[in-house]
Amino acid sequence: MRGRGGATVRPSVLKYVRVRDYLRSLVTHELAVGDAIPSERLLCERFGVSRMTVRQAVDALVVEGLLAREQGRGTFVAPTKLDLEVRLASFGEEMRRRGMEPSSKVLAAEQVAASSDIADALDLLPGEQVFYLHRVRYADGEPMAIEQTWVPCGLAPGLFDDGAPPSVYGELRRRGLEPDWGEDTVAATEVDAQDAELLGLRAGKAVLRLSRRTFAGEVACVYSRSSYRADRYVLWVPLRAPRPALTPRSTEATG
Repeated sequence: MRGRGGATVRPSVLKYVRVRDYLRSLVTHELAVGDAIPSERLLCERFGVSRMTVRQAVDALVVEGLLAREQGRGTFVAPTKLDLEVRLASFGEEMRRRGMEPSSKVLAAEQVAASSDIADALDLLPGEQVFYLHRVRYADGEPMAIEQTWVPCGLAPGLFDDGAPPSVYGELRRRGLEPDWGEDTVAATEVDAQDAELLGLRAGKAVLRLSRRTFAGEVACVYSRSSYRADRYVLWVPLRAPRPALTPRSTEATG
């Protein structure tokens, strides 16, 4: 059998695609989050295929994030992933924009001496005092991310006097500092045992680690490191076509 462009398509590939597309439709239109998919035996009987073909189809949907395997229990419909769009907004602002209720569990809120890497990120000298805030961030009661934040003490005196503020960005705005740009680095890695427990994951599961330097004008006002559950987020980056470079008109043209 030939596919597009005259390429030969093996019958086994077509069987795998049929099973995969059936499961995708089932997940999208009939099953709810947490529901189990039909057993391998039932799928083999329905489509007249081998267990290997069924497993290949299920594997593809696990990779896509539509299904999740739980060892010893089976395969279930995975929670919908949120797009982690890189924008300068607080976690709370992002969750409310999506119609979810944010909350936090504060693990630490203290004044500490900046280590070399933190001082470098905030344009400080090592040892200068910074506010350190360590939180688990929740959406509708489910742990979504772990966040560590550092703010120079000189920019926000008494930041923790009334406890940790619900929004660091909001508190800086209240003090006349408007976070208006930043720079992020994003990497995928495995979660360690301590963070896994806080996020409700097994150690070794994937997380998205985001490091952000936030500026108010030319002032580095916040540095943060966040670990987002990779089973609940997919990185979304908007793109646009490059614009022509702007060049000044020559003296003859203006003159």
